[in-house]
Amino acid sequence: MKKFIYFLRYRYTIIYKMILFLAAMIIMVYFFPKTARFSYDYTQGYPWTSQSLIAPFDFAVLKTPQEIEEEKEMLLMEVIPYYKYDEKVGDSIHPFVERGFELKWTTTYGADEKQTRKRRTLVFINESFSLLVQRGIRSSVIDRNSNGQISLLKGNQATIIPISSVYTLATAQNLIEQKLNKAGNIDIAIAREVITSHLFQNVTFDEHTTTKEEETLLSSLSLSYGLIQKGELIIAEGELVTAEKFQILESLRIEFVKQVGGTEEYLGTTIGLGILIIIVFLSLVVYLNLFRPSILRHSSQILLILVSMMLFVIPESLLIQNYPDYIYLLPLPLLAIIIRSFFDVRTAMFVYLLTVIIISSFIPDGYNFIFLQLITGIITIVSIHRLSKRRQFYLTSLWIFLSYSFIYVALLLVKDGSLNHIEIETFYLLGVSAILSLFSYPIIYLFEKVFRQITVLTLLELSDTNNNLLRDLAHKAPGTFQHSMQVGNLCEAALVEVGGNTLLVRAGALYHDIGKMYNPMYFIENQTTQVNPHDELSYEESADIILGHVKYGIKLAKKHRLPEVIIDFIRTHHGNRRVEYFYRMAVKEEGEGEVDEGIYTYPGPIPFSKETAVLMMADSIEAASRSIPKPDENILNNLVDQIISGQMQSGQFDNADITLKEINQIKKIFKKMLLTIYHIRIEYPD
Repeated sequence: MKKFIYFLRYRYTIIYKMILFLAAMIIMVYFFPKTARFSYDYTQGYPWTSQSLIAPFDFAVLKTPQEIEEEKEMLLMEVIPYYKYDEKVGDSIHPFVERGFELKWTTTYGADEKQTRKRRTLVFINESFSLLVQRGIRSSVIDRNSNGQISLLKGNQATIIPISSVYTLATAQNLIEQKLNKAGNIDIAIAREVITSHLFQNVTFDEHTTTKEEETLLSSLSLSYGLIQKGELIIAEGELVTAEKFQILESLRIEFVKQVGGTEEYLGTTIGLGILIIIVFLSLVVYLNLFRPSILRHSSQILLILVSMMLFVIPESLLIQNYPDYIYLLPLPLLAIIIRSFFDVRTAMFVYLLTVIIISSFIPDGYNFIFLQLITGIITIVSIHRLSKRRQFYLTSLWIFLSYSFIYVALLLVKDGSLNHIEIETFYLLGVSAILSLFSYPIIYLFEKVFRQITVLTLLELSDTNNNLLRDLAHKAPGTFQHSMQVGNLCEAALVEVGGNTLLVRAGALYHDIGKMYNPMYFIENQTTQVNPHDELSYEESADIILGHVKYGIKLAKKHRLPEVIIDFIRTHHGNRRVEYFYRMAVKEEGEGEVDEGIYTYPGPIPFSKETAVLMMADSIEAASRSIPKPDENILNNLVDQIISGQMQSGQFDNADITLKEINQIKKIFKKMLLTIYHIRIEYPD
């Protein structure tokens, strides 16, 4: 048990990274389509390029979607729509008609006047309503194609009658007008008003019964028109793929996918997908180990790459399973933008290529998909090769759309030799995909926060000397601000020569001494008078103030939410060295055995990257060069050699990925720049 705990203790980072890769593989395989792919490519009107194809099993030849739709339309035309006759409506409305007539007659003539005419008018109204109720009144809107007939439901009995035999409100009014013109000794005005104000519909469309009848007919529709038996020749090598042969091949493909769905086939497909993903991830690990070992050392960066890949593989897999016509809607070049924002061009290209390969494994037309996405991805990465302004995202989106469009047209010309089959809807999908690539900016911002990484855009923002924190530094500690600017220039020049992140080191240089804002006058570069406040303090108190600028700098950086990678420059720019001046003065006064060296030592850590190591060199050299009263070439050369040699001897660069050759190159750059900075001008005579 102890051995196992010891094993986990010293290898937990490796185990954690292995778990990350394993989890990513399992998630991808889970979302992958589990159906086998039909391994033949064919196009209607082109010769069959594979070997002669023999039917591996019996299968039905399916009708085309167009044929099925035509047959459905023909069957639906045979359906006679159902209308429901409501007898209760007529019985319930008669009392209202009589009350309405009585009220109208009394208002017009009085209760006891013209009784004979009144009776005749009421009889006319009742007879007319009885006729309308018996024949029925329907809506003038015809809900189904009736071919002039309907099935009228009275109770449970349906009778097929001409639709014209049932009145509409308009034809009912016409009938009343005809009867009024022939009627005698009645009040036509009252009869017309009472009848027209009480007209109603008692025949309504029965959608439920009609739909049920339609479904019954459609269920009898056959989806196939023939049978191919096992062992039968489907198509010979070199034979032209006619419309009939194409439909037979499509039927075979659909049946093939259905039949590869048993337990054994499902397991085999899953194993195959797992092997494919393992190979892809092994390629990624080998690449990172050989060319980008720094990424492989950071779990957060590995997680960022894996999450980015899954962010596109999983949605594309779901699209191909549920909405195959929209596979070009997902903006894959967005992945290239995201990876390029955090890593170098080569890594972005490699990760993008692997992702496209994974997705193309379950895309039906894999070649065209790879060609379209790969070339567009290359153009995308080239367009943001030097990402320095946010407007580049908009230009990149335009380049993505243009690349998509030209490649789509080119592939169509290669396939058909013409643009007769061009689909405008595809351009809409490609346009939407290009627009969706603009989501790269919020996604990059989110990834910066979640994975605690930093991008070029953020470094450019941090390097802007007009931001609040740097303006405070320039106001409260102007000497420190100028010192930081010079350190940034030295670091940038050195990393241009030996390679490294110049934007990162410049941003780190600008912020490495922000802790001096708390007690700016206790640092010599901010002292503008001959008064030195350290003269009134003990050596321990002075050392505490000097050492404190690192602690206060970290606190201030966290308060302003600076990225951890920038705070690392504050932590490491003095490493674990001593405040040499005050330590030596204390030893001189009290004796070496009486002085606690820890009181005069920075807490560290020592630099752990090329950028932090270069900053330590530049910071010490720039500060020391300011104390030289009359600098010349020999003095400056000796100063650079002495300071960097002392740092190397104290082990300050032991954890940094920097070589002795690179350190010698950096020395030359520093010497050259210091000579430029302290160049003595020729004195001209008065």
